[in-house]
Amino acid sequence: MIRSLAALLAFMLFAGCTADTVTAQPTLDGQPPIVIAHRGASGERPEHTLAGYKLAIELGADYIEPDLVLTKDGVLVARHENEISETTDVAAHPEFAGRKATKTIDGQKVTGWFTEDFTLAELKTLRARERLPKLRSTEYDGQFEIPTFEEILTLLAEVNAERKEGRKKPVGVYPETKHPSYFVSIGLPHEAPLLSMLDRFGYRGRTAPVFIQSFEVGNLMDLRAKSDLPLIQLMDAEGGPADRPGTSYATMASPAGLKMIAAYADGIGPNKAMVIPRGALGRLGKPTDLVRDAHAARLKVHPWTFRRENYFLPLDDKGGVNPAGHGDLAGEITAYLKTGIDGLFSDNPREAVATVRKESGQ
Repeated sequence: MIRSLAALLAFMLFAGCTADTVTAQPTLDGQPPIVIAHRGASGERPEHTLAGYKLAIELGADYIEPDLVLTKDGVLVARHENEISETTDVAAHPEFAGRKATKTIDGQKVTGWFTEDFTLAELKTLRARERLPKLRSTEYDGQFEIPTFEEILTLLAEVNAERKEGRKKPVGVYPETKHPSYFVSIGLPHEAPLLSMLDRFGYRGRTAPVFIQSFEVGNLMDLRAKSDLPLIQLMDAEGGPADRPGTSYATMASPAGLKMIAAYADGIGPNKAMVIPRGALGRLGKPTDLVRDAHAARLKVHPWTFRRENYFLPLDDKGGVNPAGHGDLAGEITAYLKTGIDGLFSDNPREAVATVRKESGQ
């Protein structure tokens, strides 16, 4: 038994302040956090498919997120990586066996099949498959094409035309430029086709329902010089931008680093461990000062990625020992919402939307 106030305070200091004991903080603009459907409803359908994006919209996501890479003929398509053996059936196509190659991407050797070695017509002969087959259903493998960015924006235009009639807020798009400096090195830069396509579909100005994101820095600076669309600097818990080998994300996440980011971007997309790290036992610990410091620099904070499988959840939110089983995703998200985050990326928009609405009193 703790016999005195001093002893109680000492015990609390030793035990540490967990995320559950944090007083809820406001978002930067006081509005409810947004839910970004990470690669679509990727916990329900193969990622980066029109079916996955449609489902995410139906489940209430505020934004859908396509990762963008380029084809040999310069078309923007949605894939998690330019190496596509994990997310398509390319290995089962004997006509493309000779396209298998080893390349250096952001300093790492990667072997497989790459979008930049295929025309759009050739990529359209492939079909998407589940990237995490040990954790998720593969029942939809082989059913869906690789979508172009144009097809995704067309889908949103159709959806938002109907929402406008019902006076509903439009669903936004949150594209990521994947490996932009690599694509520049092979003569396929993202910036021109990306900005041209967004402009064609009416995405203009600071209030347009779009965020363009990148783990690199130069790419975002180039975009800022050419556009006033909202930009997000992505950051991982380790390492640094591929185009800034002398810079770490940890340094960028410091108050001084955040002020520098604010000169060209509107927010940050950190690995969620940078907001609330996990302890040695896998439990959520005490929130860092990242959200507070980012808000002080007038930057929004959109951490990634929230998933319902036990494999990804903190210890106290797991629903059992089966890695593929589903745990308490709402519990994890709630802890992060208390820090004042302005949005979050989730593979499971159904659960994420319900949690945000509940916690925001919507």
